[in-house]
Amino acid sequence: MKILTIESTCDETAAAVVDENRNVLGAVVASQVGIHEKFGGVVPEIASRAHMECILPVISETMEQAGVSLSGLDAIAVANTPGLAGSLLIGLSAAKSLCLAAGKPLIAINHLQAHIYACRVAFEEELFPCIGLIVSGGHSSLYRCSGPIEFESLGTTIDDAAGEVFDKVASMLGLPYPGGPSIQKMAENGNPKAYPFPRPMLHDPDRLQFSFSGLKTAVRYAITGPGKSDVFAVGLSGQQKADIAASFQEAVIDCLVGKAVQALKKYRLKTLCIGGGVAANTRFREKINAAAEKYHFRLFIAPKKLCTDNAVMGAIALERFKAGLFESLDLDVYPGLVRDPQIAGR
Repeated sequence: MKILTIESTCDETAAAVVDENRNVLGAVVASQVGIHEKFGGVVPEIASRAHMECILPVISETMEQAGVSLSGLDAIAVANTPGLAGSLLIGLSAAKSLCLAAGKPLIAINHLQAHIYACRVAFEEELFPCIGLIVSGGHSSLYRCSGPIEFESLGTTIDDAAGEVFDKVASMLGLPYPGGPSIQKMAENGNPKAYPFPRPMLHDPDRLQFSFSGLKTAVRYAITGPGKSDVFAVGLSGQQKADIAASFQEAVIDCLVGKAVQALKKYRLKTLCIGGGVAANTRFREKINAAAEKYHFRLFIAPKKLCTDNAVMGAIALERFKAGLFESLDLDVYPGLVRDPQIAGR
C-alpha cells in the first residue's frame, strides 16, 4: 500500500508518500518562514498564494523521491481541518484533482490528530490509549486518545496558543520571527526566576484549558510598565531581555507540563504523546521528561523534524484507510476547531 499525503494547513507546503508499514518513501517540505518573517507572523493571503506556487512542485518532487507514479498509489490524503481557510483549500483542491485524474480514493486528515500520530510514526510502539498534547503556533490542546483516530477533546486554549504568544513576546523584545527559537536562544543566558510571571489556570486541575493572554500582558508590563502605550523593549539591557525571555518561557512551559500531568491523573492514563512546533523547545523537553520520571508515565515526543508542520505525520491516513473512511469529492475544509474531530471527513 502507498498513500500520498498533502499538508497545507498554514505556512508549510508539504507532501509525503508512506507505505503500509509507515515507512516514508518520499517527503518534501517547502517552508514560508522567510516570506512571513518581515511581517512578524503568518499573513493568510500571502500563505495561500505561496501554497499555490509550491503545491505541484512539492508533490512532483515527493513522488520522484518515492519512485512511484499516480497509478501506483492506493489513495491520496489531505489535511482539511483545522487551519487557514485559503491554505487548506489549496491542498484540498490539489488532492481532489489528483484523485479525479487517477481514480484514487480521497482520505481526510485532521491536522491535530496527525501531530499526535507523528509519535506513532517515529517510535513504532503502541501508544493508545493516551493523553495527547498539541502545542503549536495555532493550538494548545489536550485530548484523550482511545485510538489513533478516536480523539476526545479535553481542553484547549481560551485565547492565545503557546506558539502564538512566543511570537508576540519575541516581537516585544525585538527578537526575530519565528518567536519560539528566538526566545529559546535569548533565554539561555537569562534567569528563569528573575520575573514572577503568572501561571494562568495551572492551579485549577478541574479545568484542562490554557490561557496565555494574561501572561503576555504581564510581560508587556515588565518591559514598559503599566499604562504605557509603547510595547517594545527599547531601553532594556541585554541581560534584562534575557531574564524576561527565560522567565516567560518557564511560565509557558510550567503551564503546558502542569496541565498535561493533570490530564493524565484525571483520566488515569500512563502514556503522554506530544506534537507541534513548541514541542521542539529544549527547555520544554527537559521539564516534561523530568515530570515523566517523577510521575511515572510513558512519554513520547515527536522528533524535532516532525514537530513543525509536515506531511509525514499524515501517515495517520493509513488508519483511516484500514477503517474504510474515504470521502467524496465534495469534501470541504473546516478552518476552525470542531467539537468532534471526526467531522473532518463528514
